[in-house]
Amino acid sequence: MAATTTAATAAGVNLRRHKKVVVIMGPTGCGKSKLAVELASRFFPSSEIINSDKIQVYRGLDITTNKIPLSERKNVPHHLLGEFDSQPEFTPADFRSSAAFAISDILSQGRVPFVVGGSNSFIYALLVKKFDPTVDVFDEPSAFCNELRYKCCFIWVDVSPPELNRYLVERVDDMLESGMFEELADYFSDTKVPSKRSGLNRAIGVPEFEKYFNRFPNRSIIIPADDVARREAYEEAVRSIEDNTCRLAKRQLWKIQRLRDAAGWDLNRVDATAAMGGDSSSEIWEREVVEPSVKIVKRFLME
Repeated sequence: MAATTTAATAAGVNLRRHKKVVVIMGPTGCGKSKLAVELASRFFPSSEIINSDKIQVYRGLDITTNKIPLSERKNVPHHLLGEFDSQPEFTPADFRSSAAFAISDILSQGRVPFVVGGSNSFIYALLVKKFDPTVDVFDEPSAFCNELRYKCCFIWVDVSPPELNRYLVERVDDMLESGMFEELADYFSDTKVPSKRSGLNRAIGVPEFEKYFNRFPNRSIIIPADDVARREAYEEAVRSIEDNTCRLAKRQLWKIQRLRDAAGWDLNRVDATAAMGGDSSSEIWEREVVEPSVKIVKRFLME
C-alpha cells in the first residue's frame, strides 16, 4: 500500500497539468461504486469520487436508487450524489458543467478525480471536447466526438449477462428487505409527488409500484395473508422491477460498447463475473477486479 500511495503522490504533481481523470464504467450491479471506494481509500487516499448516475444525483429514495451508504464510503468525498432536487430535471448539459467544476477543484488540490456511474450519456457529455445537447449520439453514432478534454483512464467492470441478471434479481430482493417498499410507501404518500416522468420518478421502482399504490391507496406496508389481490399486485411490481433492471443493464452494456467501437475510447476491461456471489467472492473480487484495476490506475498516474 505504501508503494502505491507514494506512486499516487508522485504522480499528483502532474494531475493538474495533464487533467488526468479515472473513469469507472459498467452496467448496474457490477460493483463500480465499491471498486471506486476501494481504490480511493486503500490505494489512492488523495482521491475524490464524482457520481455519474443520472438518478442518484437527486435527493431522496436512497434505497430505491441504490446510493452507496455513507457507512460504506470509507470517508472518501463524494460529489453530485444526492445533491439536487428532482425538479427541474438534471440534464447531461447540467452534469457536464457541474462535474467539470468538481474535477477542476479536485485537480487543483493535486487529488485524483474518479468519475463513477452507469449513465454513459452523462459520462460522454462530461468528457468530450464538443458536446451537442440536442443530439443523442448513441442513436446517431456518426455524431460521436472523438476528442476528449481530459486525459482519461477508463476501467470497464464487466460481468457476463446471465450471471449479472441472476445477481440483479437477488439484489432487488435485498433492497426490498432493506426497506425499499417502505421507502416507496412514504414517497407516494407525499401529495407533492409529480406525475411527470422526470427526476426521481424515472427511478426503477417508482413507476412499477405507482400502479400498486394507485390501486391500493392505503399506504400500509402490511399485506394481509388473505388479501390475494394486494399480494399479486405487489409481486407483479417486483417482477417488473427485476425485468426493467435487467433491461437497463443490457442497454448500459450496449452504450459502453458503442463508446468503445464508435467513439474509439480505450477501455480497460476487468471481468468481475467470478466475483458475483459465492463463499469466496471477496477473495476473487480482490484478485480479479481490485488488483488489476490498481495496476491500471497506477500506470496511468505515473505516465
